[in-house]
Amino acid sequence: MPALQRIVSGRAVLAAETVGTGHPVVFLHAVVGDRRMWSAQLDATGRQCQAIAYDRRGFGETSAQEEDASAVADLMAVIDGVAGGAPAILVGCSQGGRIALDAALRHPTRVRGLVLIAPSVTGAPDITHPPEIAAMLARQKQAEDAGDLDRLNAIRARLWLDGPLAPEGRVAGPARALFTDMNAIALRSPPVGASLDTAAAFPRLGEISAPTLLLWGELDFPHIQERSRHIAHTMPNATGQAIADTAHLPSLERPQDVTPLILDFVQRCARAGH
Repeated sequence: MPALQRIVSGRAVLAAETVGTGHPVVFLHAVVGDRRMWSAQLDATGRQCQAIAYDRRGFGETSAQEEDASAVADLMAVIDGVAGGAPAILVGCSQGGRIALDAALRHPTRVRGLVLIAPSVTGAPDITHPPEIAAMLARQKQAEDAGDLDRLNAIRARLWLDGPLAPEGRVAGPARALFTDMNAIALRSPPVGASLDTAAAFPRLGEISAPTLLLWGELDFPHIQERSRHIAHTMPNATGQAIADTAHLPSLERPQDVTPLILDFVQRCARAGH
C-alpha cells in the first residue's frame, strides 16, 4: 500500500507518496496534473524500487504559504526526507521534466538517470505557434483573465490531454475525469510565489551525462515534439522515442505503453551500475 509522508521545505509541506523499497525513482508531475497522474507507474515501479511521487507547491494535497522558492530545492527535500538523500532516477513530465533537468545540472551526483516526457526547459527559445493553436491559446488567456475556471479547465483538457490539433474529446473516461479534477484543484489554489530556478538549462543540455530517455506524444504541440527531439540529440547519453496516438500526457493516457518503457530504463540503469 502507498505511504503518504509530509515533507517540510521552506514554508511548504509537500505531500509525498511512496511505494516499495530500494533505489529511489522520483516522479515529477506536469503543470496540468498532480502526483495522481503517475498512479500506474508508481505502483509498477514500486515492485522493484522505491517509487516516490509528490505534489508540488500549488498542486494536490501540498500546502504552501506564498514565498519565492526553488522547485529543485523542494525536490531535494523530498529525496532527503523520503529516501535518505540517495541518488535517484528522476521521471518528469512537462514542467516536471524541466525541474529534473535543472536538478541534473545543479546536483549531478544525486541524479542516476532521467526519464523526460515532453519536457519544458529553462531558457528554451521563444515559440511561434501555428494560427490554429495561437487562437486556442488566446481563448485560454481570455478564460483566465475572466476568472472562468471551468472554461479554463475545459480548454486545458482540449490543448494538453486531447492535443491541440486533435479532435476535442478524443480522450474520455477516467483519464479525462482525473485531468479535470487535478486541474480544478490547481486552478483554485492560492498563489505560491515566484520561481528561484531561473538559470538557463537549454544551452547546457550537452553537459548532462546521466543516462536519459526522452518520450513525447505524436499529438502534442509541434514545438514540444521538436524540442524533445532536440534534447534527445543534444544530451550525450540520451535516446528518444515518440508515442503514437497520445498528446502531452502519455503516461496518463496510455500507461500500458509508457510504464514498460520506464521500467526497462530503470532496470538498464541498475544493470549499468547507475
